[in-house]
Amino acid sequence: MRKVRNFTVVPSLPKPIEGLRAIANNLWWTWTQDARELFIRLDGEAWDATGHCPAAMLGRVSQARLQEVAHDAGFLAHLHRVQQNLESYLETKKTWYNEANQGKRQVSIAYFSAEFGLHESLPIYSGGLGLLAGDHLKSASGLGLPLTGVGLFYSNGYFRQYLNADGWQQEYYNPNDPYTLPLTLCSNKEGQPIKVSVELPGREVKIQVWRVQVGRVNLMLLDTRLEENRPEDRDITAQLYGGDHEHRVKQEIVLGIGGMRALRALGINPDVFHMNEGHSGFLALERIRELVSEKGLTFEEAREAVTPGNVFTTHTPVPAGIDRFGIEMIERYLGKWPELLKCDRRTFLALGRMRPHDEQEPFNMAVLCIKTSAYVNGVSKLHGEVSQQMFKDLWPEVPVTEIPVTSITNGVHVRSYVSDQLNELFIRYAGMRWSFEAAAEQGWRGPELLPDGELWRVHERRRSRLVTWARERLRAQFKRRGAAPREIEGADEVLDPEALTIGFARRFATYKRATLLLQDIERIIRMVGDKNRPIQFIFAGKAHPKDDAGKRFIQQVVQTARDERYRKHFVFIEDYDISTARYLVQGVDVWLNNPRRPHEASGTSGMKAAANGVLNCSILDGWWCEGYDGTNGWAIGNGEEYEDTAYQDSVESRALYDLLEQHIVPMYYTRGADGLPREWIKRMKRAMVTCIPVFSTHRMVRDYASRFYLPAAERAFRMQAENCAPARDLWNWKRNLYASWAQVRIENVDAAHPERVPVGADLEISVKVHLGPLDPQSVDVQVYSGRLDSQGQIGSGKPFSLAYSGKARGAEGVHEFGGRVPCPQSGRFGYGVRVLPKHPNLVSQFVPGLITWG
Repeated sequence: MRKVRNFTVVPSLPKPIEGLRAIANNLWWTWTQDARELFIRLDGEAWDATGHCPAAMLGRVSQARLQEVAHDAGFLAHLHRVQQNLESYLETKKTWYNEANQGKRQVSIAYFSAEFGLHESLPIYSGGLGLLAGDHLKSASGLGLPLTGVGLFYSNGYFRQYLNADGWQQEYYNPNDPYTLPLTLCSNKEGQPIKVSVELPGREVKIQVWRVQVGRVNLMLLDTRLEENRPEDRDITAQLYGGDHEHRVKQEIVLGIGGMRALRALGINPDVFHMNEGHSGFLALERIRELVSEKGLTFEEAREAVTPGNVFTTHTPVPAGIDRFGIEMIERYLGKWPELLKCDRRTFLALGRMRPHDEQEPFNMAVLCIKTSAYVNGVSKLHGEVSQQMFKDLWPEVPVTEIPVTSITNGVHVRSYVSDQLNELFIRYAGMRWSFEAAAEQGWRGPELLPDGELWRVHERRRSRLVTWARERLRAQFKRRGAAPREIEGADEVLDPEALTIGFARRFATYKRATLLLQDIERIIRMVGDKNRPIQFIFAGKAHPKDDAGKRFIQQVVQTARDERYRKHFVFIEDYDISTARYLVQGVDVWLNNPRRPHEASGTSGMKAAANGVLNCSILDGWWCEGYDGTNGWAIGNGEEYEDTAYQDSVESRALYDLLEQHIVPMYYTRGADGLPREWIKRMKRAMVTCIPVFSTHRMVRDYASRFYLPAAERAFRMQAENCAPARDLWNWKRNLYASWAQVRIENVDAAHPERVPVGADLEISVKVHLGPLDPQSVDVQVYSGRLDSQGQIGSGKPFSLAYSGKARGAEGVHEFGGRVPCPQSGRFGYGVRVLPKHPNLVSQFVPGLITWG
């Protein structure tokens, strides 16, 4: 094949409208209504044809049209207004971060994620994890947080979905052309692309870096599609979640190790590194390698130095959802790393193992992240508890409730999902800054200011728009499938713009139980066939290409939708993406979610629906455990968990039908003399009042900053001062502790107290502890006390530290500790005594292997 010389053609914008380019290349427009309307005004057809991508549409708009608007005073005024707003947004110093961190040392955060869902026009996401990451960046921008995102640029993105004649999911890929997307290739001062490399077996793989501007925040995307790479290496970043385990380990080496090297090459030196799921866990190895190589630290010293600055968020509630690689594969791709880190093979592999000495255990990426991070969290309160159970073996003998895994509940970027019509209504009655005020104030009451009639009319218009859009999508689906003309024409008859509309849209994993609604089909037929109180359902979602069980669920829903008895009331929309989600969460009346508890880590689609006044009907799992208050939606069941899943499906499907028949349908169709469903509208407002302030990424990112990022930066700075002297000292202290801990034992516990203790009294406890050569100041002797459960064990206890009293008489290495344990409540209580390590620079008192119980 002849060599092709390439060049890039860029849109030629007349000088008066040159500002369009900067607006198009900053994803600030994705949450700014006035900016989006500017591009629609420029060319509505090009807006739709490019999938709502301003960067691409500027290359499609005719030169004649560009010249026309360059002389259009109205358009130029609109452009000038948007330009000023963007410039003001970028330049302002009055941000939450600047005010919260005033007078303190500036920090820098790197946020690593395998996917980022920022907008449908940049398809490098698959689902909730990516959307959460995208919203994280948007809120970091809004709060002024100095954060840089790091991900992969997938040249083919995630798969697109269509269904064959049997309703079976098929997949195809659309190439992503970086030159028609809001991307900028990162270059050096000489204008040459910045490239870094990672080592794979027998070769180096080169990586280039694209920059995406998200308001004030930059997202760096790594790309291996370079001519100097082998064809198979160019494909490392081709598809999101494509290929086998070997392909995945190569992607994660590029993301974690390559991402670290890219930041360094770009002159970005973060203080804090946030790993959003375990895909980027190898960055911890690269951070350790840097200190071993550049500062001469040992492996253990370097690990002590980097751990305080690492944050890890786990998103999966089941072990099967975590990446685990066979040891043979790890040694093939990372076989040189023990030498680079100056540690032995066993120590290196132990970083990814629950049981360090089990040679059969694979390398677990979540375990690697946990063992190298100071802060670990799940994404809802319930998920935090589930994660404590999942990872409890990493901390033997530590009570599950004290496992150092906490939680920060997810949120959504409200302005990215609230409809333009509702936004205008809020602006009219709650002010221009309603979304900022909602995110900043727990007591925000904005929705209560909205007149019932106007709110309902906005909602009805959104439902009508959803029905019109769904019919158009169905016609396109039927045509692509080669359906009969009658079926294509029938698309215009489905759905009723005034009927109660329920949406179910999410990944079609089996635990999400998309077909729970179809357990008793005759009961559903009666509901959808009620002419006075009709009900209808819209489904959307993708199954993983290798998940045949999930594909069967889709097929079952589609075949139900083809049944003539309820064809007009059941719809499945193909190729679920952010655009589809936006129509659904803004237009349906009820958002249905029925996962098998406790398998929903968080779930954010219901938060987007609630922000639009859509009422959630959900299992008490994930975020809904915290969001539901009895007045803002409905709960299916009471949070029960079952061992018999078939029985669970039966019980909870009946509970769902009862809710629909006895509560949801009657409330929706009960209208006053003015035709308004007053009770329904009241619940809509309650949903917005209770959910928007709490379940927003503005609140979430503030939590990460105040609880993790800022303390982590301070701790990391302290540990790496003076050529990492504190890290070296901490490791030497730990090493001595490990050498002597076997001698630690509790000799005697003296707690003279009556059998019955009055409420408000204290238990006086004195303990003698044999510490051998250890300094008493290096340990914390605690009483762990709490209410007893039915098995006579402490269910959820609380520690109380005892004070050092001095050396015990007549025994070498024995010391006395004493104190009081308060008894503020009545009931049956118990206590135990334990010894833990104590040091001001410890990330957690719970150091594996260093705990002794009496």
